[in-house]
Amino acid sequence: MALHSKAHATALFDLKSATLSVLALMLKTTDLAALAEALDARYGATPGLFEHEPLCVDMAAVRDSAEPLDAAALVALLRRYGFNPMSARAGSPEQMAAALQAGLTEAPEVGAPRPEASAPSEVQVQTEFADTVPPDLFEAADAQERAAQAEAPAAEPAQGVPASTTLIIDKPLRSGQQVYARGGDLIVLAVVSFGAEVIADGNIHVYAPLRGRALAGARGNTEARIFAACMEPQLVSIGGVWRTFEAGLPADVAGKPAQVKLDGEKILFEPLKF
Repeated sequence: MALHSKAHATALFDLKSATLSVLALMLKTTDLAALAEALDARYGATPGLFEHEPLCVDMAAVRDSAEPLDAAALVALLRRYGFNPMSARAGSPEQMAAALQAGLTEAPEVGAPRPEASAPSEVQVQTEFADTVPPDLFEAADAQERAAQAEAPAAEPAQGVPASTTLIIDKPLRSGQQVYARGGDLIVLAVVSFGAEVIADGNIHVYAPLRGRALAGARGNTEARIFAACMEPQLVSIGGVWRTFEAGLPADVAGKPAQVKLDGEKILFEPLKF
């Protein structure tokens, strides 16, 4: 009977090792009010960008903080932006205990140091926001995970790497509609109406009037661009740097074929000549 049960169980499931792509929130403050302000400035304009995205909270930068961390409130804050916090790492014993109490699991700490060139920039929590927002709070979990993901054919592209997949939309997008090309470029063959939103981890091409919001390089790819046959957007964003147009577009691109790109932290428009 025991042999029969064991054989039956073996036929129903297998256990295998797996390398999963998980975002890591590199927490730089225990001040959740300041963090909420930064998150709202960075992602408030893109609801639904992180749809139940698994997340690991890295607390290495705040492990020596004298201020306690309200892990339960942190988890609730992250969930409001669509994240699915699953684990925590590198915190002090008190912080890790609070994280476990909040329902997170303990993830292993990063073993190998990152090369200096790929070190993340410091998060600047601003009291006022103009055309730019704080640098991206998120990065890949660690260098070893990224190397393993690069070998897997179905792995998600690393931050800043041009996307290799393309989503094509051939119907008009009306106000309130949103399309997100996760891990790739987005091509739209019809009008993007006022109030509609197009988002891509790579480039955005609109071969029609672009009148809504367009956010390219949504996960930090500052080399991404936005192309439109008729440039009339409400808002554009490249790699998290955004700009609105209440005062109108430059005359040489308004309603004309143009591209949008990022130069440092400045949004640039350039006419397209055919």
